[in-house]
Amino acid sequence: MTIDEGYIKYVSDWTQGPAPGRDTTDLLESWRQPLFQAGLIGQYEDPGVGFGNISVRCKGTGMFVISGTQTGHLARTSAADYALVTAYDVDNNRVSCRGPVQASSESLTHAAIYELSAGINAVVHAHSRTLWDQLRGRLPTTGKDVAYGTPEMAREFVRLYRSTDFATGGIAVMAGHEDGIISIGRSLEEATRRVLRINDELR
Repeated sequence: MTIDEGYIKYVSDWTQGPAPGRDTTDLLESWRQPLFQAGLIGQYEDPGVGFGNISVRCKGTGMFVISGTQTGHLARTSAADYALVTAYDVDNNRVSCRGPVQASSESLTHAAIYELSAGINAVVHAHSRTLWDQLRGRLPTTGKDVAYGTPEMAREFVRLYRSTDFATGGIAVMAGHEDGIISIGRSLEEATRRVLRINDELR
């Protein structure tokens, strides 16, 4: 397996600052826990690279809170392990964020997904070889030559939302990003339960 995960590919405008609000980060941690316990967020032991991330929209703004880059290995997270994405530019591959850590390497994809609909309030990026192998091509699937963390991947989700049942089913497979699965929802609970449910069904 070739590990292509965890490395920021966008231009990062990071302002080191205070952690996002505890109400939001506690909510993220509460739903990150079952994902971590299921092995859908974690770390590849060799070469020690974290995988998976989770985010929630800040209501009434164009911002969202997302887990920090390379936090997948943490059994538990605190507010210090999250960042607030304050602005982004998909076409120019740029993300602005603020917090104790830099935003996840998948922040650009999360941003593009939030742009699809005001009804999308949470995004989960999980990793599972079982789900990836069994669902690739069966569920909405991004192009196999499209790498994670790029404008091209962000645009792939626009395509899936418009031309497949991704909008209603809420789960997609990243064919060009080994093991990568995306789940969306009207709430963090819905996005998380979607991927946990299918994981329980297929394992």
